[in-house]
Amino acid sequence: MRTEGLLAGALMLLLPVGGCATTSFSSDLHRVQELSRSPVPLRVADGPPEDHDPAVVQAVLSTPLTADGAVSIAFRNNRHLRASLRELGVARGWLAQAGTLPNPVVEFDVRYQTDRTQPLQGDIRLEYGLTRAILTAQRSGLARAELETAQTRVAGTVLELGYEVRAAFYAVQASEERLMAVQQALDAFAASRDAARALHAAGNISALDASMQEAAYETARITLAEIELERLDRREHLQRLLGLHGDATEWTLAGGLPVTPDTLALETMTEARALEASLDLAAQRANLEALARRVGLSRAEGWLPDITVDAHGEQDGNTVEIGGGARVTLPIFDQRRGATAAYGAQFDAALERYYASAVDLRSGLREARNRLRSAHARARQYDAVIVPARERVLRETLLQYNAMQVSVFQLLQARRELLDATLARAEIRRQFWTATAGAETLFAGRQVGAAESSSTGTSMSASGTSAGGH
Repeated sequence: MRTEGLLAGALMLLLPVGGCATTSFSSDLHRVQELSRSPVPLRVADGPPEDHDPAVVQAVLSTPLTADGAVSIAFRNNRHLRASLRELGVARGWLAQAGTLPNPVVEFDVRYQTDRTQPLQGDIRLEYGLTRAILTAQRSGLARAELETAQTRVAGTVLELGYEVRAAFYAVQASEERLMAVQQALDAFAASRDAARALHAAGNISALDASMQEAAYETARITLAEIELERLDRREHLQRLLGLHGDATEWTLAGGLPVTPDTLALETMTEARALEASLDLAAQRANLEALARRVGLSRAEGWLPDITVDAHGEQDGNTVEIGGGARVTLPIFDQRRGATAAYGAQFDAALERYYASAVDLRSGLREARNRLRSAHARARQYDAVIVPARERVLRETLLQYNAMQVSVFQLLQARRELLDATLARAEIRRQFWTATAGAETLFAGRQVGAAESSSTGTSMSASGTSAGGH
């Protein structure tokens, strides 16, 4: 009976180790929301995969769409994000499993004697893996660190999606502005073409001048078609991020790109602030803790004997025998040194990558500042100098053309250059606001975006029309 008491006492001590970990990941979604400071859909934990708040999405789309509205739709409706959120349940499930105590093993047998006068005999054995139960706490700590890593990485995914939606939204706004500019220019080219036809029919201008007006109009039509395709492509990209299809794709924009601000507050964009906010570095730190715990667990598994305790009883017909024992596997040959060394190498490599990521983040911050400063300066130059200057050039050239002091070639050149400047301004505004969104996302915790080309997209000059001379 003393053996039974010792075994029962050992099992009672181990019960709190396993606990009652839950497989629900609602708390993980709250943690992601806290880390990303974004309204992730908490009801993902309770609803089926096909549930995606269609009424809320429709309410947002019923009014002209803003950048914030687009981000809110993506957080609720983007299936890739919802899949990432649901994958938190994997890490949560492994945490619950890691905290589970091993099951006891029951073995029994019954024996008959050839002598029918002898009673039925039998014995029963109860075994329990003590070593595995002792290591349950370490396995739980490892699984908890891996869960924290998953939470931080998913929070970074949330921030990245928010940036991608804003960048795509600004691209659609820029295309709308570019399309409107080309349409207005096309109307002007059409009016000049019609006037040239009438003047040529009256014999007031040459066939060359009339042909130049015709060519300018047709070139503007090609430019309009190219930018219309650009707008449709950018719109579809945004709709994929928002997870929209069917009737939900009939949305309208709330307005054009905001005007570029006069000044920038670059002094707050410090390395210390970026390093402190980085979710990428936080995820790597959590991963380092998990790897360190894995090394410790492997080392403990290597030196700790595999102990199985048992209690058994035997009934031989007249008496009942009760006893206990243990089976011990001595760690003489296999001490998990290879596995421990492998996990240690993983930890060392992860630590090197952590330091490399910190260096990359510092460099990424400098790139973000450079992109923001450059885009702001160029946008302000187009707003304050280039476009107004091109408008003045066109007005003066038109006056001189009406006075027959310049040729039609110079008038068309002035129109093309004004249109090119207007198209470029829209693209540079897009670059500025995209760079702004990238900087905000970096200080929210996720490094995103890459250096963009200085190309300003489709222009009249690139569409095949060359300037002529007198």
